[in-house]
Amino acid sequence: MSFPARKYIYSEPYGIALIVGPWNFPINLVFAPLAGAIAAGNCVVIKPSEHAPATARAIASLLPKYIDSECYPVYLGGVEETSELLKQKFDYIFFTGSPSIGKLVHQAASQNLTPVTLELGGKSPVYIDNTANLKLAAKRIMWGKTQNCGQICVAPDYVLCSKEVQDKFLKYAQAALHQFYGDNVRENGDFGRIINQHHFHRLTGLLRDQKVAIGGPSDPKDHFVHPTIVTDVHPDDAIMQEEIFGPILPIVTVESYEEAINFINQREKPLALYVFTGCKKVKKAFLRETSSGAVLINDVLMHSVADGLPFGGVGNSGIGAYHGKHTFDTFSHKKAVMERGTSMLIDKIDSIRYPPYNNTKTKLLKTVFRINRTLPVKYVPHLIMFSLGVAVTCGAYYLNKYIQNEVD
Repeated sequence: MSFPARKYIYSEPYGIALIVGPWNFPINLVFAPLAGAIAAGNCVVIKPSEHAPATARAIASLLPKYIDSECYPVYLGGVEETSELLKQKFDYIFFTGSPSIGKLVHQAASQNLTPVTLELGGKSPVYIDNTANLKLAAKRIMWGKTQNCGQICVAPDYVLCSKEVQDKFLKYAQAALHQFYGDNVRENGDFGRIINQHHFHRLTGLLRDQKVAIGGPSDPKDHFVHPTIVTDVHPDDAIMQEEIFGPILPIVTVESYEEAINFINQREKPLALYVFTGCKKVKKAFLRETSSGAVLINDVLMHSVADGLPFGGVGNSGIGAYHGKHTFDTFSHKKAVMERGTSMLIDKIDSIRYPPYNNTKTKLLKTVFRINRTLPVKYVPHLIMFSLGVAVTCGAYYLNKYIQNEVD
């Protein structure tokens, strides 16, 4: 319809963005979006988490030494300061944190119709069936559950499996924990601690009245919670009502993958879904019949560091995605641009769109729109060049044949 014309997408910065970072990865989850925002041409107000105060102060003191503090100011403080920032009119807001706070950020952004990316969390389920490599599955799951003491938004939150698989999994999980941390987890420097007293007591409260199969010890003075697996968990238990965000792994038994899919679909959409199976039918079923920010088959966490993959949630687990080029795209408005010529020939071609209208023009317009829908216009130049190539080749062949006949 617009032929001939040049069409393209122009990436422009939104303007002034706000990045609110979390405490669990207080450097990476501030600077990863910041890099993309800068690359896209935005100015950025940076708000590190008050729950990692030493890191926040370090960012505030070091960043102005490297980039312009007028374009990239850092604001410290807690809830009051963050609330005041959210009252301001930004062109884009990027928030990483819990779904409950994410809703407040979204509500504040809506007052100015400000677009947002919300990197939230949720209960990321793990399904394991009897076709999986259970020893490897246990090793990878327990690694993912104990990294950063389980304080990761995509940490495995709970396991769905049969009673038979559960019994084997527990044995391999115990062996994996011993391999990672030895006989004394508390004294092992590779195992972290819970961020503060509030979250420590929240986690120990979740263990109340639960059947502990592995682990259990804790120490409030040291914010230490031993890697713990609980069994005989009921879906209505408190531990299944909120994201755990700690080194505690409940197991809920199911009889089939269909039951596991139904269990997942009855809850909020997770940030990640982990499926351990050797069955193609099961893999396809989880991909087709569930919705989540990401699906990882036969591993955990690794999708979040894979080049080229977007990272983000869906529904309650977040809005939008980033990482790599996707971060640049997140902080860029994709502006549609079209350039058209002004020659009389082009205007003659365009004449069918101008009144007065008649049946002939209507038929022509219908034909053009039908071609627009069926013919991918971006391939037209390739088709033309291919046709010219075929024509030149055929012409050269017959010309050469003619010359040879003349010589003979």
